[in-house]
Amino acid sequence: MEIYVVRPGDSVDSIARALDANVELLIYDNQLVYPYELAVGQALLVNGYAGEADRAAAVSGYAYPFISPWVLEQTLPFLTELRVFSYGFTEEGALLPPNLGDDAWMIAEAVRFDAMPILTLTPFGPDGNFNNRLIHSVVNNEAYTANLIRNLLDAMGEKGYVGVDIDFEYILAEDRDAFSDFVRQVAEAMREEGYQTSVALAPKTSADQEGLLYQGKDYRALGEAADHVLLMTYEWGYTYGPPMAVAPINQVRRVVEYALTEIPASKIDLGIPNYGYDWPLPYERGVTKAATINNVQAVRIAVEQGAEIRFDDVAESPYFKYTADGVAHEVWFEDVRSLSAKFSLMEEYGLRGCGYWQIMQWFRANWLLLRDRFYIRKE
Repeated sequence: MEIYVVRPGDSVDSIARALDANVELLIYDNQLVYPYELAVGQALLVNGYAGEADRAAAVSGYAYPFISPWVLEQTLPFLTELRVFSYGFTEEGALLPPNLGDDAWMIAEAVRFDAMPILTLTPFGPDGNFNNRLIHSVVNNEAYTANLIRNLLDAMGEKGYVGVDIDFEYILAEDRDAFSDFVRQVAEAMREEGYQTSVALAPKTSADQEGLLYQGKDYRALGEAADHVLLMTYEWGYTYGPPMAVAPINQVRRVVEYALTEIPASKIDLGIPNYGYDWPLPYERGVTKAATINNVQAVRIAVEQGAEIRFDDVAESPYFKYTADGVAHEVWFEDVRSLSAKFSLMEEYGLRGCGYWQIMQWFRANWLLLRDRFYIRKE
């Protein structure tokens, strides 16, 4: 496969002729919308040949129960694991099912496509946000921990899940060791019944990194306890932050390099964002709120606004600016160039695979590029 960056005066027909590519396939693979207008600087995936991938990768993707059945069906052939988001729990360890829809159909679809259905466990409070009080209660009480593990195992058997993904965030620094021990207990109980355990890790660059996101997670202890981990290498650019790349490769690399000092590469999955942000300008901290957009939508905005897409060589991420209704905007998103850089990082360090937050939107070029670079592991 080849990546082509659109130049002034290009059209899908002229690009197809120049690259001896099938124009219909060029349109289909890049989800172009009739009349197939292009943005200068837009990166196109040219499906000139099917690569013979010589390296396997485990690929996971998070999804809510309200995902489009069509999107899920299209995505599952590319997944090793489908992580259903999410189950919660009470302070006493009672398990709470997803409150945004029934997960049974997702499990059945995962099995149909030979992907592993994974129960994602999150400490969401009544307001729908991460609640470290719930974490503190369960990980510091043996009875509550045992209760939650028992309920998780019951759900595995009843629902057909084959593993659990522990996605706890904002863990108190004082609960660091208790959380690591909690993950160890969960993993041991799961292994005894033939299930697997993974844990999501905030993107640390040092063991003593300050901040509520980082202090409660001990990379080495969690890497030893779990079967594998996901580095949440995204959200540098986020809803309430200043405009910047969501997953700048220079920052992602720093996280991977630190993680490898604590956890074997064979246990590490690289987190990849399947979205971007559109910020109104000027940015004002505490006031400005970016709109979350998908990657295909980002390109459509650039086309409709006549914006030129640029590429930041340090972050290895695309961005553009435009003005609508008198308001200036700045957009950062992912394209096949930024994704290719992340896949190269996986290859460079021999990582186990990657995990997507999230797969609610269909980005065909991403999956074709991934399949060209890796053989998707089905376990």
